[in-house]
Amino acid sequence: PVQILSYLGGKVKVEETDLKSRIGFLCDIESRNISVFINATREQDSGQYMCSVNVEDDTIRLDKNIGIINLTVLVPPAVPTCQLHGSAVVGANVTLSCSSKKGKPSPMYQWQREPPTLQVFFPPAQDRARGTLKLTNLTLEMSGVYVCRAENQAGSKNCSIVLEV
Repeated sequence: PVQILSYLGGKVKVEETDLKSRIGFLCDIESRNISVFINATREQDSGQYMCSVNVEDDTIRLDKNIGIINLTVLVPPAVPTCQLHGSAVVGANVTLSCSSKKGKPSPMYQWQREPPTLQVFFPPAQDRARGTLKLTNLTLEMSGVYVCRAENQAGSKNCSIVLEV
């Protein structure tokens, strides 16, 4: 554990960490509210935070004087990359793939074909976790714009690919 913030002898002390300019007590300590804030959260702020309260001349009982909270900072997906694997010729099979380099939790992917022939895909053709869409026995009518949406609880981003059979 690394101490990041303390109140001792009537003074607030913020330690030299990457949180220094972004953390503080939410209320005046005299209010007895020792809630803290973290501004401009980053993915690396995720982790376990511990609050320890020790009052002068009080019996220290470790199980009573410590509170623990786990912080998970969600990260929206980065703009994904769409790719075509295989040869887009009549009768062939191709796989469309979609991958986002960032996202916490890991994004899920959803493929759809854009209008005028709107089409939504389901397993086993589509693998939402891997971001793949398998198109088999291609026909000329399967040509069109295919859009992949990468999404998690923090947001979503799209990419698209033109399939010309």
